[in-house]
Amino acid sequence: MFHSSYIELSKSALQNNITFLKQQIGPGVKLSSVIKGNAYGHGIEPFGSLAQQCGVDHFSVFSADEAQRLYAALLQPATIVIMGFLDNDELEWAIQHELEFFVFEPDRLEAAAKTAKALGKKAVIHLELETGMHRTGFDTGYLPAVQTLLNNYSDHVHLKGICTHFAGAESFQNHQRVTAQLERFIEQVKQLQATGLQAEQLHTASSAATISYPQSRFDLVRVGIMQYGFWPSPETYTYYTSQNKEQNDPLQRLINWKSRIMTLKQVAQGDYIGYGTTFKAPRDMVLAIVPVGYAWGYSRSLSNQGQVLIRGHRAGVVGIVSMNVLTVDVTDIPDVTQGDEVVLLGKQKDQSISVASFAELSTQLNYELLTRLPLNIPRLIVD
Repeated sequence: MFHSSYIELSKSALQNNITFLKQQIGPGVKLSSVIKGNAYGHGIEPFGSLAQQCGVDHFSVFSADEAQRLYAALLQPATIVIMGFLDNDELEWAIQHELEFFVFEPDRLEAAAKTAKALGKKAVIHLELETGMHRTGFDTGYLPAVQTLLNNYSDHVHLKGICTHFAGAESFQNHQRVTAQLERFIEQVKQLQATGLQAEQLHTASSAATISYPQSRFDLVRVGIMQYGFWPSPETYTYYTSQNKEQNDPLQRLINWKSRIMTLKQVAQGDYIGYGTTFKAPRDMVLAIVPVGYAWGYSRSLSNQGQVLIRGHRAGVVGIVSMNVLTVDVTDIPDVTQGDEVVLLGKQKDQSISVASFAELSTQLNYELLTRLPLNIPRLIVD
């Protein structure tokens, strides 16, 4: 092993999750696999090709660089949609390779039309509407101008979709805000349709909205966190179980993050461990030194709180998590040896370390912890 840790991705878990999601949305709705944030830490390249093997043919990314990475990694043609950052000088590459992209300001629409005209190809766009998120999207008052622009550019621009983004569908505290957004979106679409603008796809739903607001699915859903085996929030999972007799979690986590014991250390009672004086040995102890620290995505806030799995037992992190190393207490785990497998996240025997448990200890969201896993940790596909 040339790296201090590695990540395993389970193909059977992803296939399970994709099958479940397609059952939820039904045959008339397209599933778009959202792989922004390095596929939520799972790795754009390995996850993209793995998702294709599991029947996915539509992907959504945030930026042009993510799109380029995915495009190069895919073994078969697929639809790729850029939802966010796309410089005007990157439009030529996107249009030339028939990628689709969100448009949420006049400048991008005009630049896309000019670039498409020069290339002799049509730009395939998704018109993003502002419905209450107040981040990106055309305001209602600008819709007549949008209609004029699209009519003027009809020879060079194809309106593939009309979309919006909900402001927190994973929390029922936002219920009124989300339902108001949905109503506003429908009104705006009707306003555009009245002028003759028709799109092939209407889409608004994230993972949370796909489950909690079935009326928001329309023609396509943009599913991120759930395909990786995680619920957007406990509330979303509670809503799902309240609507279904099935009480077992239907999702399976893809990710197992593993390392090995670098060395073992004997420490006497009363000695301080690691940097500073945050942990004083309450007894004679055996410590395992693991070559992973905050430089590798293991949060420093898990100092004296985190847990790992060794030989099927939980071992607590003691002392400060440093840049490249963490120290765990293995005093009560029998037969521990240098080189033993350490599970930082995932399963070992009948024990598991969940992202949720990380989040509870470190105040990080599932999303935040996963996406902070560095790019250069190897991702390996397993069954």
